[in-house]
This record gives sequence, structure tokens and C-alpha cells, in this order.
Amino acid sequence: MRTPSVYVAEELMPYLRARIAEGLYRAGMRQSVIGEYLGITQAMVSKYLAGKYKRPPAEVAEKLDEIAGEAIRLILFGGKKEEAIALVSRRIFELFQTGFLCRFYSAYSGVSEETCRSMFSVQGNRAEVIEVLNLALGELAKMRGFPSLIPEVRSNLAYALPSPRGPEDVAAVPGRITAAKGRVFYLPPEFGASHFTAGILVELASIRPEIRSVLNIRHGGDVETALGRAGFKVCRVRTGGLEENEAVRVIAGALGERPCDAVIDEGGPGVEPLVYIFGESPMEVVEKVRRLIGALEE
Repeated sequence: MRTPSVYVAEELMPYLRARIAEGLYRAGMRQSVIGEYLGITQAMVSKYLAGKYKRPPAEVAEKLDEIAGEAIRLILFGGKKEEAIALVSRRIFELFQTGFLCRFYSAYSGVSEETCRSMFSVQGNRAEVIEVLNLALGELAKMRGFPSLIPEVRSNLAYALPSPRGPEDVAAVPGRITAAKGRVFYLPPEFGASHFTAGILVELASIRPEIRSVLNIRHGGDVETALGRAGFKVCRVRTGGLEENEAVRVIAGALGERPCDAVIDEGGPGVEPLVYIFGESPMEVVEKVRRLIGALEE
């Protein structure tokens, strides 16, 4: 019986473990330590490093490479084995939740895509959204350069359930994210804690449903330069003078016109210019912030 767990074990994990092993080895980690993180023998690590592993279709491999990159960074920044396992598990689960993996699982198992999607329905799965958001916030707080990106109106990181119907289906930080003396402070995320950033994600549900997370940061010439240096695709809007609902539609609409990693809101009278960074998940948003900070420090 080819269940999703068998599919993951046979078709995804060999490639994912191999890619993580390759990245950690290039970073200078010993094979024995890599094996401990991955829960495999040193001999298996050597086999992976020799390129002896099954490769999935290119589209799947691209997604798994992204997950491997996140796991590698987490481990190299001192993350525990349990944290790496949680990260990988959540990201694979998200790929099922969005329906991306259901097409490939259907071809593997003979189970229809509709059945696959029903198995991974996230109606009411709010606890997982909160867990993923907490993990992403923790990563943001560790970044030395993030406090300098928090605007006067403060930042917020939001993450929506699939097909959110309103702010009550979007988790964010109550009171937003702030910084003092170079340290980041935030309250535990909750559903319904944001209206503006949540409204953007709700609006995007009918335009770009795969985009489920957003973070706002400050605007500035240095940030614009760094966005370009980091290779971000940028859209530009101006919401000064607009009502909140209209501003939400304008920002979300920019992503509907063409693919963007970030939207620059030039603001206007009484409206602080901001940059909104988007991703399919909070961890993708965090990775984009990491790239931006790296470009700022160059």
C-alpha cells in the first residue's frame, strides 16, 4: 500500500538527505556528525556524497533543494537535530497542503489528487500555523541586522491558512515586532492579531493563493539597493491618501500583475514608506530577509 508516508520515505527523503549531507560537508562538517543529524550511518553519508541516490522530478527536486537549504542553515547556525526534523517535516507537509506534491504522489500511488488533497486538508489546523510562525520569528530574532530593518510603525510577520476568509484565518504578532537596544521583542503569535497584513494575505488568496506569508520592513535607499543586489523581483505602489481596504487591494494587486518577491510602498502624506516581503511560508520570507541583510552588509 503506497501511502503518503511511503512516498516520502522512498521518493523524497533519499534526495533530501543527500542534499543536506552535501551542503553540510561543503561547510566543513565531518561525515560522522552529519550522520548523527540525519539519523543515518557514516557509510550512508559517504554513499550520498558519492552521488548514489534517487533523484525526483525536476520540479520536486527544486522544492526539496529549498528545504535542504533551510535545514542546512538551521544546523550551521546551531539548530538542534529536533529543530531540523521539525523544519523538514513542516515544509514537506506544507507541500502536500498546498497540493503541489499531490500531483506527484498521485502518479506514484494511483490515488487521485482530490483524495490526496482531502487527506492533507488543513481546516482547523491552526496549531501548526502557529508553530511554523513561531519558528520563523525565532529565526528573525537571531539575525543581527534585522532590528535595523524594523520601521517606525514596527514590523509584523503574518501567515495564513490556505484560502483564508478573513483576518481570523491569519496568524500574526499582537502589537507587532519591535526592537530595543539591538534586541527583537514580540508577543506569541495569534490568529486575528493583524488587520492590515492579514488583509493583504486574504486578498491574495484569490490572486496568488500560494503566497501565504508577508513581513513589512522599513524603506530606504540602502534597502532598495540591497533588494536589487540580492536579486529580488520588486513591484512598486503608492498608498498615501488611500483608505486601509483600498491600500490592501493595491499592495496585493501588485503581485497579481507580475511575480514579485517584495512590494515597495512609497507611502505618502501620513503614510510611512515600507517594503513588504512575500513568500509561500514564513521560513521562505525569513530566508529572503537573510539574503537582504547579507546584501546590505556587502
